[in-house]
Amino acid sequence: MAFRDNDNKKTSGNKRQGYGNKTGYDKRPGYSRKTGYGSGRQGTRSRSAEEDKKPDNEPKSAPSDISELKDYMGQVCSYRIVRVTPIGAYITPVSTVSGESLPDDVQHPEILLPKNEFGEKTPDKGRILSAFLYHDSEDRPVATLKTPALTIGKLAVLKCRQASTIGAFLDWGLMKDLFLPFKEQTARVKADDDVLVTLYLDKSCRLCASMKVYKLLRTDSDYMTGDNADGLVYELSTEHGAFVAIDNMFSAMIPRRELMRDVRVGERLRFRIARILPDGKLELSMREPGYLQINEDCDRIYEELQKSPNGFLPYHDKTASLVLKTKFNMSKNSFKRAIGHLYKKGLITIKEDGICLNDR
Repeated sequence: MAFRDNDNKKTSGNKRQGYGNKTGYDKRPGYSRKTGYGSGRQGTRSRSAEEDKKPDNEPKSAPSDISELKDYMGQVCSYRIVRVTPIGAYITPVSTVSGESLPDDVQHPEILLPKNEFGEKTPDKGRILSAFLYHDSEDRPVATLKTPALTIGKLAVLKCRQASTIGAFLDWGLMKDLFLPFKEQTARVKADDDVLVTLYLDKSCRLCASMKVYKLLRTDSDYMTGDNADGLVYELSTEHGAFVAIDNMFSAMIPRRELMRDVRVGERLRFRIARILPDGKLELSMREPGYLQINEDCDRIYEELQKSPNGFLPYHDKTASLVLKTKFNMSKNSFKRAIGHLYKKGLITIKEDGICLNDR
């Protein structure tokens, strides 16, 4: 996995990200290694008078073990405040992620909702609220009333705050940045890059981001052939072309033959819907339809002829496609169509070894 302890010396060096000791919990006096929450000045706490008055048959709180919370990590769920302490309120889930109510007679783990989430207002015991569960800067499971830009299984475009040799750290609206492991990157991410990611739990139940979003993109768009659409390039393939998320949600691709120039992951572009495949995926083009593109292509070729010595260019209908793409940013068919148009207008002469202006 991408997270390493200090013994391996692979951490980011940024305390804010909170990837520290092997347990991930604070080792200061007064913190339990199991739950990560304060349990008294010396790590133990005597029963208060109020607790002594509790009936023996009252259910006791289950420990906040990470494995018990994995179904709630990275999700917004409903919780009930069960007790209030000087450091915040402790809450327990009252429903599943799908919204199904949990039975009251089952012991549920308690999660800390830090005091700074409420400000000066003291929360009421028994209150039901919506909260998001994640790990704080000390790697402890905590809740927040803020809803981040991304939840489990969803997609969002996030900005990279910092990049390192083990991965990148993304801004998702919470105090602790979201870790994007290097192995989950489809291209090397740099600071200030925009990246399309999803959220998942790694083997240690920590929330991480992934740029491998192909299977999560939808194929039910309302776009029609010929429509223009905005998209974000999220992956490149030397064999197939460039994979694009239209509107950050619909699956699309620029076929290799349609890549008129190099594109990069994270680049936002405007495309034309060239074709809708049987499975609903979109095939894109970086160019306008031929009847609209031809004037622009003619202008480009004519300008190059005017700049060339003696008004001659060594390009013709037998020139390799890659050469034409590099020189004119157009396919071989587009080039042949354009020079044919210029020839019919009497502006150029087509020779076996190239093309030349008629007024030279």
